[in-house]
Amino acid sequence: MSDHYVMHVQSSLTLAQAERMIDGALQAARAAELLPLTVAVLDSGGHLVAFKREDGCGVLRFDIAFGKAWGALGMGISSRTIRDRLGNRPAFQGALAAASGGRFVPVPGGVLAVQGERNVVGAIGISGDASDRDEYAAIMGVRAAGLVSHPEEAAENWRSAGL
Repeated sequence: MSDHYVMHVQSSLTLAQAERMIDGALQAARAAELLPLTVAVLDSGGHLVAFKREDGCGVLRFDIAFGKAWGALGMGISSRTIRDRLGNRPAFQGALAAASGGRFVPVPGGVLAVQGERNVVGAIGISGDASDRDEYAAIMGVRAAGLVSHPEEAAENWRSAGL
């Protein structure tokens, strides 16, 4: 093989999958009448694959969405699970934030995308509405791409609580 050919580098998550995740999340958000959202999809290495920001989102929304997805990948669990496990451990949360260069956002809205048994291929992070509502849209996005989400279900009371 000649050296002038570029080898194909296989990503854990295709652009088409990432786009389906984003479009599915935004479609679910519009159906649920959520506030404008910012959505970031990362591959399993934490690299941005795709991103969309709806009109009306503030300038910090990308960093928050990215941080939710990145933190979920970094810990191997959803950002809701991170929040629940670390709620009474502020020193450890601070250490994680420092170790991640501030990219760690431990609130709901960061959802892992799983293929097969337990193979994480990426994560989606959403910011723009209440965190539980962000998480709902993220789960719907992962499902729209034909993948399994972690967590598999949104917080049970996100609609009834008036979030």
